Amino acid sequence: MLLLISLATFLSTFLGGLFALRFKDRLHLILGFSAGAVIGVAFFDLLPESIALAGTSYSVATITSAVALGFVAYLFLDRVITLHAHTDENGHGERSVLGAGSLSIHSFLDGIAIGLSFQVSTAVGAIVAVAVLAHDFSDGINTVGLILKNGGTRQSAFRWLTIDALAPVLGIFSTIFFSVPQQTLGIVLAIFCGFFMYIGASDLLPESHHSHPTLWTTVMTALGVAVIYIAISLAGL
Repeated sequence: MLLLISLATFLSTFLGGLFALRFKDRLHLILGFSAGAVIGVAFFDLLPESIALAGTSYSVATITSAVALGFVAYLFLDRVITLHAHTDENGHGERSVLGAGSLSIHSFLDGIAIGLSFQVSTAVGAIVAVAVLAHDFSDGINTVGLILKNGGTRQSAFRWLTIDALAPVLGIFSTIFFSVPQQTLGIVLAIFCGFFMYIGASDLLPESHHSHPTLWTTVMTALGVAVIYIAISLAGL
């Protein structure tokens, strides 16, 4: 079952990225959707999951403080990189590496969450797997969107898409060799929730709108939030 789930996570992420590459000329709409999807994942997936995992050992205030820490840490890294940014020979800026790398690490943690949940029971593992698959397609779009938005080439976007698609597979199989206390995983997810709030609200959302200030970019952002909400709600049934 884990092998099949690993294949499904890879395909879902990869297909999302190929969709973004195919419709590059409508990148502002893709970025608008990505902004909504990233924010939706933060609020409807990462935050509830972190509270559920760490809530027995840490107060809600502590968990939300971890979210704030993630937001501020990403803000600091983003501003420092912006001040010293340079573009390499492929036109691939360091900010896109930071964003795509963060998304890939989150995908790796998604895989870890799947693997560890199966250590609890098959039923719990299946629920977590469905929740991850619900937003893997958007993860592929988000990764490609971040690279292209920051001047990266299609080759760079495809390379990072492959890394992001492989990340949950590696995460799933890494849990064969270790186990992590639930409360620790919950705090890690809270920090990544802060990362995603920053990426969506301070990076993707303004970029999707400033060059194409149309109603459709706003509609796509709302659609991104709604799709993640509906998908994760259905996954939890």
